[in-house]
Amino acid sequence: MTQTSTRRPPAPAPAERAKTIATRDCPGSLVPTGPSSRERVVPELHHVHASGSVSVLLRDEHPLLARAADAEVAVMFELADHAPVDLREPVRGLLWITGWLRPLGAAAARARALAIAEARPDPRLLDLGHGASLLRLTPASLVLADAEGTHSLRPHMFSAATADPFATYETSWLRHLEHEHADVVAELARHVPEELRGGRIRPLGLDRFGLRLRVETETEDHDVRLAFSRPLSNTAELAGELRRLVGCPFLARYS
Repeated sequence: MTQTSTRRPPAPAPAERAKTIATRDCPGSLVPTGPSSRERVVPELHHVHASGSVSVLLRDEHPLLARAADAEVAVMFELADHAPVDLREPVRGLLWITGWLRPLGAAAARARALAIAEARPDPRLLDLGHGASLLRLTPASLVLADAEGTHSLRPHMFSAATADPFATYETSWLRHLEHEHADVVAELARHVPEELRGGRIRPLGLDRFGLRLRVETETEDHDVRLAFSRPLSNTAELAGELRRLVGCPFLARYS
């Protein structure tokens, strides 16, 4: 008897996918891991650094700040990766960073705030020292859960990874595809399994290895990855791959 298996389309490595989520403006929350509290804490501001450490800004009166001032607090930080378009089930992936939370001294907090401002300017950083304090989460482990599976990562793996080259381009590109080029999305449907083609097909994600579609049927959602012919690095290559997938030589204007 011959056994066959379905080969999954290539996708970014787990550490790369985790780093990509961390570079996006995703909603985040803290959950203390001790038995005394499981309530989620939404910081005034959060930022995941390249090393995997997390800076969180809390109001000075927040009880978690007082707890962390007495001793490091074991916490889990959650990032929820939402699709750029309005989907029925918007969360594409979750990144959990578990570690130890402690407040930073004035000098260290200022240095961190400057580093955050260089990467992602935010007026909320001006509250530092004026009713708000900055804390650092030192990572012990990370877990990524998305359509490709669930993966445990060590901090050094996350630190060594680089974000996908389309990480900052994906949101505007997918929204443009969704709102301005429904005809292109319809043409992409020919790559979707035949039994799903009656569902509503939506653009879900973009990375250097391919384009992801969400098929919304009456009862279920299905994610389909359309592989590029090779890993891409820029928008010119993306335009060519889109032409190939749609089967039209005149789609450069859609890039």
